[in-house]
Amino acid sequence: MSFVDKTLKCRDCGNEFVFTAGEQEFFQQKGLLNQPARCPSCRALRRQAAGGGSRSERAPREMHTVICAECGQEARVPFLPRNDRPVYCSSCYDKARVARR
Repeated sequence: MSFVDKTLKCRDCGNEFVFTAGEQEFFQQKGLLNQPARCPSCRALRRQAAGGGSRSERAPREMHTVICAECGQEARVPFLPRNDRPVYCSSCYDKARVARR
């Protein structure tokens, strides 16, 4: 299928922008059926307002200190542990994960 650059009008700012042939091919490869309704700058502003920035822009993860169920060493995990499930340090978790395969 051959793609040709299209000029579209942004629904937010009303400015025209080009939906390039390369972008159209990318949309098709990803299975996206609708063409973009917003220009690149309005899309970026919308993502930023929604908190969809990169990981470095987000607040740091809250870490919890636990005792590893396998070796008894102290470990820090990015989730709140529940009492009904064992929690492992990184090295013990890696060993347990390999053993399950």
